[in-house]
Amino acid sequence: MSGKTYLKQNVYDAANERIKMVFNEFEKVCVSFSAGKDSSVVLNLTLDYMRKHGITQKIGVLLIDLEGQYRETIKHAQRMFEENADLIIPFWVCLPINLRNAVSVYQPFWCCWEPGLEEKWIRPFPDFPAITQQDYFPFYRYRMEFEEFVPEFSKWFSEGKKTACMVGIRSDESLNRYRTIVSSSKETYKGLGWTTKMFEDIYNVYPIYDWRTEDIWTANGKNGWAYNKLYDLFYKAGVGIHEMRICQPYGDDQRISLDVFRVIEPETWAKVVNRVSGANFGNIYCGTKAIGYREVQLPEGHTWKSYTKLLLSSLPPETRENYTARFIRFMRYWHKNGCGLPDDVLDALPSSAVITEDLTNRGHKNKKVVRYKRIEDSAEGNIESKHFAPTWRRMAMCILKNDHLCKGLSFGQTKHQAERQRQLIAKYRDL
Repeated sequence: MSGKTYLKQNVYDAANERIKMVFNEFEKVCVSFSAGKDSSVVLNLTLDYMRKHGITQKIGVLLIDLEGQYRETIKHAQRMFEENADLIIPFWVCLPINLRNAVSVYQPFWCCWEPGLEEKWIRPFPDFPAITQQDYFPFYRYRMEFEEFVPEFSKWFSEGKKTACMVGIRSDESLNRYRTIVSSSKETYKGLGWTTKMFEDIYNVYPIYDWRTEDIWTANGKNGWAYNKLYDLFYKAGVGIHEMRICQPYGDDQRISLDVFRVIEPETWAKVVNRVSGANFGNIYCGTKAIGYREVQLPEGHTWKSYTKLLLSSLPPETRENYTARFIRFMRYWHKNGCGLPDDVLDALPSSAVITEDLTNRGHKNKKVVRYKRIEDSAEGNIESKHFAPTWRRMAMCILKNDHLCKGLSFGQTKHQAERQRQLIAKYRDL
């Protein structure tokens, strides 16, 4: 990854130059809009540019309504859609979509707007023309993943034309978002690092990728833009500007602030708890050793290996099988394939590490491949935290954090696994 290069130009002017390029180069434009602070700024920037330059051809605005959202978020979205109807084609999507549930081992996914559970919905459909018919989009299938829906929508929206999808991603929000921007393996539009090729003639564009959180609020104040008033309530509740999140409350990152939902909208809290398995557990234990807290003490009389096996034995059968399969793959990978590691850590590796003369062309390129004769119980210093060694503690932490995908072991979710998850959810829905 390359480092950051600072320019004399301010981020506001740079963003407007990027938006100018989009309207000069692309036939169709769509803005991904969550009603959060970043996507709101992208939409406001785009609308301002269109009005200043007399652009009357409407742009698409995609809002995927995740049901479990604050009233202020919905009010802000509706205001943006109604006040800018002259320039936008709104796609307010309220369809059954699978979402991550990081607060339960029994229900690893939940489905927003699920038919047949209307009495449990956190809120009714919005008071705005929303897309609720499952046959509206030819590509949609029941309970498809959020990550599957968005790229399929972009292909449908493009109608075969050159299309720019504007996304409010900022590189300082997280390391993953930074990697999304600077990745050397992605294809870009004319070499512009703040773009990513999705499909033929369809590109994601990140006009505010270099903005800081402070820049967001400075732009809102100086331009008098409409913003989600939920952030005012967050601030009053003591949430820092860098920790404010408005996405669906049961996700891997959002669950840490799940208790804020109870504070800000207490009248909705009962519905939030009743809607998704484990929500109240997440509220009670967020920020503790049970959820999200990294330093878990090993119970007396246990090794991390025995503790991992104890945790596995306590899980429901299907969940246990998921973890067991991934743990076996994890162990086999380090034993047979190994991983290329930086030279400066080789001397600090545990005695079970086998340093080969093979060089890898993945990850740490041209580094010596390291394999392990056995799985360590734990590893000290940065060896474990930087994933330079397979340990039983890493596996135990996946279970303790409800990390069903085992991201802590560097796993992702395949399409086959996503389909398997849907089958299991359908099988046990009535339990």
